[in-house]
Formats: sequence, structure tokens, C-alpha cells
Amino acid sequence: MNPKIENSRESLEGAGWRCQQRGTFEDLLQESRESVPLNLRVVDATFGWFKPKVLWQSRNDVIARYLSDPVNDERRRWVCAQRERPDVRKNFVIDRSNLDTFKFLVVGDPGEGDRSQFATVPLLHTVGKGTAFMVICSDVVYPAGDVNEYLHKFYLPYEGYRKPIYAIPGNHDWYDGLNGFMVHFCGSEPSERSVGSTRLVRRLWRQAVRLRPEVLEYCRRLRPELEPKLRQPGPYFAIDTARVRLIGIDTGITGEIDREQAEWLREVSSSAPEKAKILLTGKPIYVNGEYHPGKIENSRTTVDQIVRERKHNYVAVIGGDIHNYQRYPVKVGDRTVQYVVSGGGGAYMSATHTIPRVGLIGLDESEFRCYPLRGVSLSFYSMLYDRKYASGSGGYCIGPEQAAAYMAERLGITPTRESDRGVIVTERTSRVAEKVFPASGRRPSIRRYFFSRSGVHRGVLQHFYFSEFFDWDDPPMFKNFLQVEVSADKLQVACHAATGCREHEDRLRVEDSVEMSLR
Repeated sequence: MNPKIENSRESLEGAGWRCQQRGTFEDLLQESRESVPLNLRVVDATFGWFKPKVLWQSRNDVIARYLSDPVNDERRRWVCAQRERPDVRKNFVIDRSNLDTFKFLVVGDPGEGDRSQFATVPLLHTVGKGTAFMVICSDVVYPAGDVNEYLHKFYLPYEGYRKPIYAIPGNHDWYDGLNGFMVHFCGSEPSERSVGSTRLVRRLWRQAVRLRPEVLEYCRRLRPELEPKLRQPGPYFAIDTARVRLIGIDTGITGEIDREQAEWLREVSSSAPEKAKILLTGKPIYVNGEYHPGKIENSRTTVDQIVRERKHNYVAVIGGDIHNYQRYPVKVGDRTVQYVVSGGGGAYMSATHTIPRVGLIGLDESEFRCYPLRGVSLSFYSMLYDRKYASGSGGYCIGPEQAAAYMAERLGITPTRESDRGVIVTERTSRVAEKVFPASGRRPSIRRYFFSRSGVHRGVLQHFYFSEFFDWDDPPMFKNFLQVEVSADKLQVACHAATGCREHEDRLRVEDSVEMSLR
């Protein structure tokens, strides 16, 4: 078996454009559903982001951002209750000092429970062999972290991975007050209290649903609780190994961490200065060509300021939330910190063609990496646009080579694939691209969003929930996850791609890889 094939940076085949056969993921999904007793099966397993029920279940996001955010107070309550337990270490540090040279997986934003999530499973089984543990980075369960949905969206997909699985919550895991997350990852008692600081918020806030005991019992059969010393202590925690300390933080709904968590973060960052640190966060610090340093409650200090302190010895920051892969190697003083986005573990793919040319302090476009490539993203979304609005006629489709050349010309960069560097952008490509992805400054008016001669809602979707609307569960799907390897003198982060194509399930497609010195 050939251990490696070309990736999307090298060929169209490597990108999955010439998919020869659907992978085994659909069979795995069907088998997992049928293995569950009838009384525990979901009635409607089809996930849709714009179903009225899903939108209503996700209302806590709007409440927290625009009315009142009870997350910090609720997190304090959960953490206080955990620290009172005799089986939980008070410093929230998991001792894995027995791990010297090892590997682990990072899977971001997986939990739709559908084909797109299961598309990563065959490769996780292959790449996961020999790994010590897995960390889910943000949004374990969509749409609202319900305690009873963990069976189909966490336990069943990863039933075959028998090593410990840890997680940091994302905004969607907070849409039930973090109840489901705390029950399944931290062994907490389910909460039935009302959340919210005011009467209005308590009335509007989506409260936790009641736990079905038979669901939890079945989940425990699939994945028994870890022994106390390996169990996750809370929504934020650290994993201490012989050479590296992993630190996971809970960024809630809006991206802010509470002041007590910030004090803990500074403490676990400053202790063990000889160990390299990796921060795992629900909200990335560098993403989509922008800088979001991370707010701390009632403080002018940011999360990134803690990361950048030389004595803390951070080498990487890995964040979820955005459903693709991005890497920003940022020069910080005399060293480089790798800021990574890895949220392509199963949910809809977030477009990358909307990422502007990168030009940030300490970073240049030539050093930036993303998966899928911008041209791949534009071509993919043009095809979905065509299926939605032109009945698959091809009128809005942009081929991969033309899309790559168009994005390079638009951003003033060189196409990544060598075969695309001589491609001339046609007038048709430019015309269609303007409809699918209008250039900045030439966006249609609100009136023209909804009333165009062609009848197509020109450009509206890339501005409002573009990626969610075009959720797609058939190959190629452009999912990703990370394998992190710690050796005696270096740490390597590799981005593995999962397209859902059968020919890509047995052979590894590494889209990006970076090494960091531990000396």
C-alpha cells in the first residue's frame, strides 16, 4: 500500500476532483445507526442548518451576543462544582508524564452526525493507530450540544477509537448551558436549573433538555468512563506530558474567557517553563486573514498576550470554529509561533476563497497555508451555487483550473499548483465569478440581492451564511484533521485531508506539515 499520494497542492486527482468511487463512510454511518436499539435511534438523521427547529435551538448565540451573556457565570458554577469533587485534581491538569515520544489527534468541529462527519472516520482509524489520545477542538455536537444527541454525534462515530478522547467546548456546546458537554466529558451530574442573570434572559435562553437515562447507559457501554487520573476535569484543562504541555481553554459563545480561567491559564503557562506549550482554543486567534487576540473578562490583557510571553514557551495555537484548515506562522520576537485553524472535522466546509490576501504584522501571504486552496473553494462553491439556482445546468460552474487562475489574479499571487500557472482567465470565468463571489466594493445593493433579471439572488449568500447554506455531504468533501507527533527534539503538526473518495481512504494525503523545535 502506497503510504502517500499527491495532495491538492500538486494535482486535481489529489484534490478529489476526479473521485473514482464513494468511500466506505456511508456504510459505516448506516451500520452505526442500525447497531443502536430501536428506542434510541434518531427519527430524522438528516441535518439541515436552516430548518426552523435548528435555528430556534441555536437562539442562545443571538441572546449572548446582543442581549446578555451568562456564560462566564455558568462556567464558574460548573468549575466550582468540579473542584469540590474528591476525584478531580484541583489544578485541572491531567498527568500524562509517562508520554515521552508520542502522537495524538486533533479533530475540529465534527458533530453533525451525518455523512460529512463519518467521511473522516476511515482515515482516523488509519492515522489514529499508535496515537495516545484525541482532542476534539470546538463544537462537539450540533446544533445545540443536547445531552441525548451525543450518542449519534460523538459515541457512534468514534466508537472504533479506543484511546482517551478529550474536548474543549465550542459555542454550540454552550447552547444548552454546557450541560451535555459536562455530563459526557467531565462526569458531572446533569443540570436542570434555569440559566440567565435576568428574568428576560431566563425566559428566552434555551435551557438544557432532560437526560434520558437509557441513552447515557448505552453511551457508557460504548465508551466507559476513564479512570479518575485520566478523566477530563472541566471545560478547560491541561494535559501534561514529558516534553509538551497541552492547554485547552473554553471560549464560550462570544470568545471571551472569564477572569478565573485567565488566572489559571497564566499559572499553567508559566509553570514547567522547560516544556513547550500548545494552546487549544474554541476561537482561533488568527483566522480568515484577521487577528482576534482573545478577550478576557474585565481585563485589558488578552489570551494572545499570555501566549506571546517568552517565558511561557508556546510553539503553537490550534483553534476550531471555522470549518477549514489555515496556518499562520507568525514571528514573535526571536521565534515563530504557529497559529492554526483546524475546524474541518465533519461539519459544513467554510469557504476559503473569501480569505483576502494575507498581510499581517509578522506574516506574509507567501507563508500562509490553507485547505482547501482558495481556487478549489471557489470552484466547489460555484458548482453548489449552480445546483441550487441553475438546476445543475453548468451555467455557474467554474472549473478548478480556471478558479485557481482567477483567485491568483484577483489576489495578485502565484497559483499554487504548477499546472495552473499558465492558465488564462476567460471572460466567462470573470463574469460568473462576479455573480458567485462579487469583488469587494462591487457588491450588489440590497434590492439587487433579491431582484435580479436572472432571478438569481446575486451574491447574497457569501455575505450571509454562505457556507451553511451550501452544506454538502457527498464527495469530494474537503474535511481535515491533525496528527501531532512529539519526538525527542521536535514537534510536527500534519494536516490530513478526507474527501470521502474511496481511493483516498487507504492512502494518506498530507495537505500541510510543519515542524517546531523543542530544543
